[in-house]
Amino acid sequence: MAQPAAHNDAKQHPIKLYLVVWVWLFILSTCSYLVDYFGLVGYLRWSLILLFMMLKAGLIVAVFMHMAWERLALTYAILTPPLALIVFVAIMVFESNYTHFTRLAFFVAGQ
Repeated sequence: MAQPAAHNDAKQHPIKLYLVVWVWLFILSTCSYLVDYFGLVGYLRWSLILLFMMLKAGLIVAVFMHMAWERLALTYAILTPPLALIVFVAIMVFESNYTHFTRLAFFVAGQ
């Protein structure tokens, strides 16, 4: 008795999708290098570099790691911890400013 052919559920994404993502990664990398080339400084420089870095990471995770096609629970399980870390780092930055100003106020007042 002949065996039925195995059913293949694997999806193949079109090559155009990967080429478009590679082009966008190249464009974002170019923009990141242009930030240094044009000599931007301060918060603008670091904000743009971090923005381009996060956009590139998002493209890589979404397309090459197939997160765009995964279940929502798996997406949350992978993306929630880094987002929580970013929130905690932001809280620490704000808290460090408060601690710094408090120490300045007490140490200067104590002298």
